[in-house]
Amino acid sequence: MRERLPLFAGICLFVFAILSMSLFTVDQRQHALVFQLGEVKGQISEPGLYGKIPLIQNVRYFDKRILTLDTTEPERFITSEKKNVLVDLFVKWRIVDPKLYYISVGGDEARAKTRLEQTVNAGLREEFGKRTVHEVVSGERDKIMDDMRDKADQDARKIGVQIVDVRLKRVDLPAEVSESVYRRMEAERKRVANELRSQGGAEAEKIKADADKQREVIVAEAYRDAQKVKGDGDAKASAIYAQAFGQSPEFYAFYRSLEAYRSSFKSKSDVLVVEPNSEFFKYLKGPGGRSAPAPESAKSSKNGK
Repeated sequence: MRERLPLFAGICLFVFAILSMSLFTVDQRQHALVFQLGEVKGQISEPGLYGKIPLIQNVRYFDKRILTLDTTEPERFITSEKKNVLVDLFVKWRIVDPKLYYISVGGDEARAKTRLEQTVNAGLREEFGKRTVHEVVSGERDKIMDDMRDKADQDARKIGVQIVDVRLKRVDLPAEVSESVYRRMEAERKRVANELRSQGGAEAEKIKADADKQREVIVAEAYRDAQKVKGDGDAKASAIYAQAFGQSPEFYAFYRSLEAYRSSFKSKSDVLVVEPNSEFFKYLKGPGGRSAPAPESAKSSKNGK
């Protein structure tokens, strides 16, 4: 029994080795191609445990997940205006037919990316050549990506690949073109700013002129109203004076004369040249404007003569 134990262990190891060589698993993230002497005998896309003929058949796996093709340097394209633009993009793709993929590019992912990059670049050159810079940058950017995805997917199907999405990360003008565009934009902004300033200045002058006009009108109306009020006041005052002094004309004449004396003799340096018998000195001669009577001595002396 002990002599047969090593033999039994050897048989078990051989059977285990044969089973391990005959069985393989497929992950849910993978496609599998079964080859027999270099010829594709079958493809498996569902996950699970599968068998193969040992030493005659072998299995090769391909990624089922979505892969990314990202350009390392921006590509230069020409628009319908014959202007250069720099485009940075990426492509999302995946293998949908591993057998065709293997036959077309030998299962080499680098070769597949090169083929896809050439397809996308050719399609983008065609699309950009139909549009202006404005349309490329903003106007029809989404449409370009949708059209490019459909066209690139049609060509990619020939190698067993599906194009999931094509995205333009950035669309820029070359440095020399960007500088001229910026200068033109700056000049345009300055022109608009100067136009706005001139319009603002014109509006300011208009408002100022209107304000000055309103001020003059208000001042004139105020002066007119003031003069009217003053005239009314003077008229009322004159009427009151006339009524008051009309009751005693002699007193009124005497009062006016006193006011005239006060104004005339206000300053000692004033000089007044009039005749002594002038009406101005009427009330200085005597009460009521009559000459004062001469003294008795003067009368007697006068009669004696």
